[in-house]
Amino acid sequence: MATDPISPLHLTPLHLTKVAFGATSLEHLSERLAARVAAGPLFLTTRYLPKRHAEIAGTEAAGGSLFWIIKHQLVARSRILRFGEADEGKVAIHLDPQLVLVHARPKRAHQGWRYLEGADAPTDLGGDEASGLTEMPPALIGKLAELALI
Repeated sequence: MATDPISPLHLTPLHLTKVAFGATSLEHLSERLAARVAAGPLFLTTRYLPKRHAEIAGTEAAGGSLFWIIKHQLVARSRILRFGEADEGKVAIHLDPQLVLVHARPKRAHQGWRYLEGADAPTDLGGDEASGLTEMPPALIGKLAELALI
C-alpha cells in the first residue's frame, strides 16, 4: 500500500497574524512596505523562531502568509518566503514584497504575532480583472473594507 507523498501540513498552510503597527490605512502599509523593499530585502524581525515554522514556510503554492491587521481587521497578506537570522540573535521573517488584499475580517489587535490556521484565513480579494478591484486605489479598498462592503 503506497502512502500519500503530500503531507497534510502542506494542504492547509499555517499563517501568522500581526498588527501593522503605525499603519493608519491599507495605503499607508503599502507605502511603508514599498519603501522597505527599495532599501533591500523585505523582512521583519522577531525574538523567537515560531515553534511551528515548518508548517508556515513552504513552497510558493503551499506556504503560509503573514496577515496584516489594520483597525481591528485582517486586510492584506504578505507571503512568507523563509525564516533566517537577523542581527543580535533575532529571527528574520522574509516576506514577498507583493501585498495581497484579502476579504476583510474582524481580528482583535495583539502584540507580536499569532498563528492563523489555513482553514480560518480570509480569501484573497478579487484578483480577477472582471471584479475591477485590482484597479481601485488601496485607500478606497480600505474604506470599503471598513464599511464591510467588500
